[in-house]
Amino acid sequence: MNIALLTAAGSGTRMGQDIPKQFMNIDDCPVIIYTMQAFQNHPQIDAIAVVCLEGWEMVLKAYASQYGITKLKWIFPGGDSGFQSIRNGLLGLREKGGGDDEIVIIHDGVRPLVSDDIISNNIKVCQKYGYAVTGLLCKEVIMEYHADDETLSYIDTPRERLCRTQTPHTYHLGSILAAQEDALRQGLGGSKTAAMCQMIGQIGINDQHLVLGSEKNGLKLTNVEDIELFKALRHVSKAPWLK
Repeated sequence: MNIALLTAAGSGTRMGQDIPKQFMNIDDCPVIIYTMQAFQNHPQIDAIAVVCLEGWEMVLKAYASQYGITKLKWIFPGGDSGFQSIRNGLLGLREKGGGDDEIVIIHDGVRPLVSDDIISNNIKVCQKYGYAVTGLLCKEVIMEYHADDETLSYIDTPRERLCRTQTPHTYHLGSILAAQEDALRQGLGGSKTAAMCQMIGQIGINDQHLVLGSEKNGLKLTNVEDIELFKALRHVSKAPWLK
């Protein structure tokens, strides 16, 4: 099976609104539903699981029913960190009978502009190599920021070798669970290792393969400005003269 595991367990404090950002309505549709629809409509996705913020499970079920998200099979509780939330979802899939070879596409619930091509390529690359990480090569000059005195310093890595990661991150269920267990043995797995690709790199696995993302998919709804960008991107279409 190809299973989409969506994270929707954050409280969204940086958004500064009265409800969590994943449940906010934008153009009369909840953010989490936009994200779920991308996987619902993809022919290679067999099931959807969501790691949900405590107390919002019934809201999620109601939205899924209202908007016809028939592939939603499981809702798992969130954790105290991104790492733990994803681990809860992965362990939940295992408890529901998920085998080692199941492909799990881990995606931010508040990254609603993921495309069919990105999902398809994640599955294809994971099938071939075992790991798939969505990202874009850097166009900008990257410098290191020092918060203590608000200065910047030079990084001796050419930008052509730097990648801005997005989600999905895609793995076989057995391998990502084993990697998490290895990370925990090494004292990792805290709040700074929410991204699975980061965690896997920290335990010494350096052969993850890139799936090219997009600037649209790079939009993760974090603050109010992101909502305006999302609304604009939803209603824009490619000019017919562009190749």
